[in-house]
Amino acid sequence: MSGATAAAYLARRAAQKERVRILYRRALKDTLNWAVHRHLFYQDASDLREKFEANKHVEDLDTIDKMIAAGEATYNKWRHPDPYIVPWAPGGSKFTRNPVPPSGIEIVYDYGREEND
Repeated sequence: MSGATAAAYLARRAAQKERVRILYRRALKDTLNWAVHRHLFYQDASDLREKFEANKHVEDLDTIDKMIAAGEATYNKWRHPDPYIVPWAPGGSKFTRNPVPPSGIEIVYDYGREEND
C-alpha cells in the first residue's frame, strides 16, 4: 500500500468506527426508553452488545459500510415514538419555565429600603 492509500484506508476506517460508536450509543440510550424496569434494560443492553460484538471481526470496508447502513435503518425503524426527555433539557417539560428577563429590564433587590437610609 502506498502512503496515500494507507492514509485513505485509515481515514475511512476511523470514520466507520465513529459511526458505529454513535449508532451503538444511540441504540443503547433508546433501549432505556423501551425498558420499563432496570432488569429489563440490562438484558436488552446485553443483547444489543452481543449484536455489535458478533460483527467485530469484519474487515472489508464495503461490507462494514453496508452493515452500518443496515443498522442505522433498523435503528430508525424501531426508534421509540415518545422518548424520555430530561425535564430541564430542550423539549422537556421544565425547559425555559423561568426564562431570563429580556434585556433592558432591570431587577432591583432593595427589599423596601429607602434612598435616604
